[in-house]
Amino acid sequence: MKLAKPRVDIGLATNDIEPMLAFWQGEAGIPFDHLLKVRRGHNQHRHDALGSVLKINHQETPIVDVPPGGYRELVVAREGLTAPRPLQDPEGNRVTLVPPGHEGVTQIGIRMAVRSLAAHRKFYTGALGLIEEPRSTGAAFRAGETLLLLDESPDAPSDAGMAGRGWRYITFQVFKVDEDHARVLAAGGREAMAPTTLGTTARISMVRDPDGNWIELSQRASLVGAI
Repeated sequence: MKLAKPRVDIGLATNDIEPMLAFWQGEAGIPFDHLLKVRRGHNQHRHDALGSVLKINHQETPIVDVPPGGYRELVVAREGLTAPRPLQDPEGNRVTLVPPGHEGVTQIGIRMAVRSLAAHRKFYTGALGLIEEPRSTGAAFRAGETLLLLDESPDAPSDAGMAGRGWRYITFQVFKVDEDHARVLAAGGREAMAPTTLGTTARISMVRDPDGNWIELSQRASLVGAI
């Protein structure tokens, strides 16, 4: 899979936007970029995490409490630190600011809990075409500048949902979403949403990893030209 942007984006959802924005822009130090009006009652507050987009989705409809997905923590490289600084936002979402290079993270890392490293190793290298990097425990996969950090855990989901609070999906920006979507399915990935066009902004699809975690493939006009 050829990335149109060498960084991975990550999204979460909330009903209570003000304390979330205060934390992420203040304590976590992730600058606000712009507001995207997704639909009536759903606004996406997009923040710049060293070139990755932190998508804080504010939904007016009450979010049903459901078990967490496999995405467990955002790791952000921060100049000037000498040791990791673990934080939690007002809803318990974990973020750790780390010295650049800590655990191989030079931009951002996304920490995941998975039921089977073997199954995810096959998916992330075979279906998504990512490169595995050495790691003392678990596994690590490089997607441009972003590092996915996987740890085997008995409490990892077996069928992660998209709905719910907390970290819920990641996004890969690609050049040809239809081709990459078909390639993921041919390699054993599961379809969550067939490719669809969002006006003149983007063409997107959704696939799921072996534990059901949601992955967005996005062909964005601002990166690759007219859809």
